[in-house]
This record gives sequence, C-alpha cells and structure tokens, in this order.
Amino acid sequence: MTLLLPTLAFAQVGHPPGRSPYHDIPRGHTVTGLAGLFGGTGGRFGIAPHDGPVFGLRYDIRTASPIQLGLQLGRGNLERLIVDPFVVLENRVRGPVDQTVSFVEIDLQLNLTGGKTWHRLAPFVGVGGGLALPSGTAADTSGFELGKKIYFAPHAGFRFFLTDRVHLRTDARVIFWKLNYPASFTREPTEDPTLPPVIDDGRVSEWSTASWLQAGLGFSFSP
Repeated sequence: MTLLLPTLAFAQVGHPPGRSPYHDIPRGHTVTGLAGLFGGTGGRFGIAPHDGPVFGLRYDIRTASPIQLGLQLGRGNLERLIVDPFVVLENRVRGPVDQTVSFVEIDLQLNLTGGKTWHRLAPFVGVGGGLALPSGTAADTSGFELGKKIYFAPHAGFRFFLTDRVHLRTDARVIFWKLNYPASFTREPTEDPTLPPVIDDGRVSEWSTASWLQAGLGFSFSP
C-alpha cells in the first residue's frame, strides 16, 4: 500500500509530487515599484495630456480569494498641445508643452490561475477607477482645463515570480476619461471673424482614450 501512494498521486495530478507546475501565490500584502509609458492622442485636438513617462508605486492585498484589491499612485511627465481659438487658422496650434499629472487609482484584479502560479506565471485581468490631478498650463489662454478628472482603467497583464516573494509585474491598460471644451472654441476668432471657430459641429465634449503600459518589481510579505 505504501508503495502505491506515489503512483496514485502522480495519476491524480499528472505530475510527480513536488514537481507540479502550480505553486501558491503568497497571501498578504504586496508593494510594487512601477515605470511606464502613457500614450494616446489627447482627444480630437490633442490638448489633453498624453505621451510621456509615468512612475509610481502600487500596494495590493490578497486573502484566500483569487481577487485582490490594489491602490496605485503615479506621476506622469506628459505633453499636450495648445489651441488658441482667438487667432487665424495657421497660428492656432502650438506646442507640445509639458504638463505633469498625478494619478490616484483603486483596482480590482482577478488572478486567472486562482491562488496559484503556473510555471511561475500569474496572468490577471482587472478594472480600476481613479482621479487624475493635472498641473496648470499658464500658456493656454483658451479656458481649457483638464481639471480633476475621474477615469476608468480596464487592464490585463501578468506577474512572473522570481522567488516566492519577489516578482516582475507588467500590464497594459486603457484610460477612459471625458474631455470638456471651453465656450471659446465655438466662437469665431477675433482676429478674423469670417473664419470658422475651432468647433463648428456643436460637439463640446467627448470621451477620449489613452494607452498606458507599465512594468515593475514587486515584493510580497505577510502581516
């Protein structure tokens, strides 16, 4: 009977005991340092912040569930264009100019392999919601401001565990936020009132998207 136990264990899981490709993901807390690239077009006029590096820090907590809760803080050194609605067409667009944006985000993440890794990999999908806090742009006199902007961020990625406690993390996310354009964009330029305004179709707001790719090194610990 004793001799049969290893054989039965192998038959049940398909791998010799101790050589399974699945290993437990540590429960508890994780801190991850992140660096990434923020993309997008900045909306139909390119005046929302986009294109630049983002650096941040992430904290996650996981219990027995495959779902974990995360808090992410980031700061982006981004660029944007300036559209001057008061001048003639050939002088309307300037830039790009620099604009920093701080991000505060809460995420729900689903680990697709449950509470385990597969060959040290742990893929995941998630969704987040956050608040973007941009710096001012003194050179923009049009009245446009991104303002304190709520955004949504579905994402997918994976973690690769170097050890039981240390892992690499990478994910790709899409940022959704709503842009509102100033009333000055609907008026004819004061330099030449015969020319059309910046917005001549009545669309003074739009939902815009931006890409955000990031990677980092994480460390897990128990309380």
